[in-house]
Amino acid sequence: MRKLEIKDAETIRIAVQDEISRSEEARYDHRLHGILLACSGKGCYEIGRLLGHSPRTIESWVHRFEKGGFAGLRERDRPGRPRSLDDKAMDTLGQHLRKSPKSFGYHQNLWDGKLLSHHISEAFGVTMGVRQCQRLFRKLGFRRRKPRPLIAKADPVAQQALKKTAEDSKSR
Repeated sequence: MRKLEIKDAETIRIAVQDEISRSEEARYDHRLHGILLACSGKGCYEIGRLLGHSPRTIESWVHRFEKGGFAGLRERDRPGRPRSLDDKAMDTLGQHLRKSPKSFGYHQNLWDGKLLSHHISEAFGVTMGVRQCQRLFRKLGFRRRKPRPLIAKADPVAQQALKKTAEDSKSR
């Protein structure tokens, strides 16, 4: 039987690994393949190279399987700090951000990290830093907008006249 070849194998390998990492069930099946290879007499280094993991990861899978059986290979809770705002609070916050800050009694026209931090503290009783609030904007699908600068001691009538003049010359 001839050797099978896949065109652009490296790109395909990366795509398959991405697909495996997306699904909890696919990660479980992937670990099962690792155990199957270990049962076939393959070593951690060889299995790791074949599956795209470190030998230490393969060794961990084998230990988890020996200790807990098939349930030991299932996805576990991942370590990390719990979220400050749950899904319901995040949805509510997204609705708040779609409204003007003035509708909540603030004097600003646009939301910014500092105002959002204050609003989250008032509305949800959760303290968040300004930088984390800036990240929340992106996570909720908002982009940063800056207010237009106002020139000190500017004459609004002269500015408006200049705008009309500039628009007139563009239309010609």
